Amino acid sequence: MHLAALAQSGLTVLPLSAGVTVPPLSTEILLIFALILVALVLFVTEPLPIDIIAIAVLVSLVVLEPWTGVDAATGISGFASTATITVLAMFILSEGIRQTGLVNIIGTKIADRYGDSPYKQLLAVLGLSGGTAGFINNTPVVAVMIPMVNTLSRKTGISPSKLLIPVSYAAMLGGMLTLIGTSTNILASDVSARLIDRPFSMFEFTQLGLIVLVTGVVYLATVGRLLLPERISMSDELIEGFEMAEYLTEVVVTEDSELIGKTVDQSFAELAVDADIVQLIRNGRAFTEPLSRKEIRAGDILVLQTDQESLVTFIETEGLELAPDADVSDETLEADTDEVTPATEQRLIEVVISPEASVLGKTLETLNFRHRYDATVLAIRRGGEIIHKRMDERRLRGGDTLLIQASESTVQRFGNDRDFIVAGDLTLPDFRYRKIPVALGIIAVVIGLAALELVPIVISALGGIVAMVATGCVKPTEVYGAVDWSVIFLLAGLIPLGVAMERTGAAEWLALSIVSVSGGLSPLLLLGLFYLFTALITNVISNNASVVLMIPVAIEAAELFGAEPFSFVLAVTFAASTAMLTPIGYQTNLMVYGPGGYKFTDFFRVGAPLQLLLTVVTAAGIAVIWGV
Repeated sequence: MHLAALAQSGLTVLPLSAGVTVPPLSTEILLIFALILVALVLFVTEPLPIDIIAIAVLVSLVVLEPWTGVDAATGISGFASTATITVLAMFILSEGIRQTGLVNIIGTKIADRYGDSPYKQLLAVLGLSGGTAGFINNTPVVAVMIPMVNTLSRKTGISPSKLLIPVSYAAMLGGMLTLIGTSTNILASDVSARLIDRPFSMFEFTQLGLIVLVTGVVYLATVGRLLLPERISMSDELIEGFEMAEYLTEVVVTEDSELIGKTVDQSFAELAVDADIVQLIRNGRAFTEPLSRKEIRAGDILVLQTDQESLVTFIETEGLELAPDADVSDETLEADTDEVTPATEQRLIEVVISPEASVLGKTLETLNFRHRYDATVLAIRRGGEIIHKRMDERRLRGGDTLLIQASESTVQRFGNDRDFIVAGDLTLPDFRYRKIPVALGIIAVVIGLAALELVPIVISALGGIVAMVATGCVKPTEVYGAVDWSVIFLLAGLIPLGVAMERTGAAEWLALSIVSVSGGLSPLLLLGLFYLFTALITNVISNNASVVLMIPVAIEAAELFGAEPFSFVLAVTFAASTAMLTPIGYQTNLMVYGPGGYKFTDFFRVGAPLQLLLTVVTAAGIAVIWGV
């Protein structure tokens, strides 16, 4: 409903400054605003996963069709949207590149070549994460960069905290090099095509993307480098880094202990204290997982994970004694088992929970983690917090870093499981290295066909899926697991909301209100304000949601202001990929939150100056290249 239509409808309008008039709020507009407000609150508080909230928004829009103008066909149109299908295809194409191990090979070479220079390390990781994120999904890029950073950190002793936020920020900015760099770009292109009949071409904003990426790299290599904290010291053993010293103790089973003759499972199931057995040492041999059926004998040494209070209670009630000269270290927990093989030798590792993992929201207890994975969780790092007590009752979150004791074969299983990122292992043996030329060729053809506009991007991307599977770059059984379905359902659920904002006049009402109070501003300043506001809300809601909400408003405001609508679309699109103020604003921030040991405020300290700098650079770049 545009301004002319409002006049024809007979609605009165209220005059405001600068000759701009704002219509009164209709029932339809109030209802849309109420739905948006509820959705935003739910997105921030997350009582349900955000993709489920998006589907609830879709259902609400259709149920309230007389007021929202969204019928059932329009409601489910998001599932058939070219944006949704293209994003789905890009997940699978990215998986084809990931399975070849290409990024791991580059990361290994960088670790070997620049392992002696902290500054070169920083520039190398910024270049790799930013450069590759323009062509494959940035989530697997950062998943590879985390173990690469740990490898570099071990060589030079520099804290991974000095590198991981830059990796995340560079991956975000690198996504703005091409249309397929992020799902946000693809969605914004779809919305732009629908509203102003101007989708993005493959390299539509590559020039500006390069300017933004270089700006970010220069900032992170200079000012940002000074603002980055050192939360984790690489001189620490993992036991020290996770503050385990006071929670790991060796005790000896005495002759009159009530635990004798019982299995480990039976013994610890009856305990009223928070304690767990990490290792059993008998006659100089160390036994680790699986321990559940191991029978306890007199003289056994148990490595317990417990606090001081529980330990005292445990010793007094179960007939145990502190082991003489007990000193639990990384070497103790990595001791050989009685039948040592490369597959069964124990080691300590850090495992990061992926932001799209199926285990999110579950506890170690409900997952039966110890028996399911043959691994013992010793501690959980959640940002700057290290959790030792009642770990079995904690719901797992994306970005949580688990300190795990496991065998080599179990580590390999974690490395091949998309739910987890093994933070210390840069290379794993299951990559399809011989498929690298094939996978790169497929990606090049997909991009080339779309860039030359021989076929739409959605068709070339779908064709790329067929080629990836046919050539063995991706196995048929891996296709569906490669897709982040939460993003697909989020897109499908939110696309109808943008339609409803247009049909009810909510977008135009917001635009009129903005223009009425900013009549004295130049179009360039208004462009910058749209960028900054979008960037701010992206830090608390999803980047895709901010695009759906802000692009219709930005287009209406540009038209009312006599400015170039496409420039405002680009401002919102770029801003939606700069969630740099919080760890929850973007998936890659969440991925580095635990491994870097960051505090929540670290992201604001480093990201706020960069956010302001990019506001100026992006707005000026758009004005120079496309005009305002």
